[in-house]
Amino acid sequence: MKIDPSVPADTPLSKLPNFDPRTVPVEGVDAHLRAVDAAMLDPQALRMRFADPPAWEPEVWLEPRFSDRPVADASVLVPIVIRERPTVLLTERATHLSTHSGQVAFPGGKRDETDADAVETALREACEEIGLAREMAEVLGTLPTYRTGTNFIITPVIALVQPGHVLELNAHEVADAFEVPLDFLMNPAHHRRHRIEWGGSAREWFSMPYMDGTTERFIWGATAGMLRNFYRFLSA
Repeated sequence: MKIDPSVPADTPLSKLPNFDPRTVPVEGVDAHLRAVDAAMLDPQALRMRFADPPAWEPEVWLEPRFSDRPVADASVLVPIVIRERPTVLLTERATHLSTHSGQVAFPGGKRDETDADAVETALREACEEIGLAREMAEVLGTLPTYRTGTNFIITPVIALVQPGHVLELNAHEVADAFEVPLDFLMNPAHHRRHRIEWGGSAREWFSMPYMDGTTERFIWGATAGMLRNFYRFLSA
């Protein structure tokens, strides 16, 4: 897929006129890579993994720069809900937001000056966006930062979430919240690679579309990139 060369190269992909990431051809699927074993996705196994992490490196951590906005630190919470089949809690961002509107995302946002650290930012933002009480989240650790094309340096904070949580969505920021099985996301057979020509160079990203009943949850971009790194962490 080629993007109109008249569109400025610093325009985010999600803001391009008539751009729909679902229509970009799939370059490949990583079905040749092994899925993370189900036993590794058990809450206690996850605790042990973060307590004694392996030697590993993130696969994706830097997007092509889309914006001249100042660099800003941010955090997202990667909430793993403790169910018989563990799930990841995700959100769909409200359509009027200035960045990543309408996209699937983790709860999170920009660091406030009053936040003590990246974990505090993630917990505060999750509480503000989806009403997730802090006492319902057990933080396991963090993954390496991921820098977006809009100059956010994001720290993913991994946490176990009790299944009895009650969500209250902030309609100004979040249109919906839903869960995707963790084993689905940690199976590279569901990791699709996309590529387009844009601004004189190639742009590549992952997507992990998930059918939630009759609704397709199209996970792509930074969210898919951070999930891919989580896969690399667990499979190392």
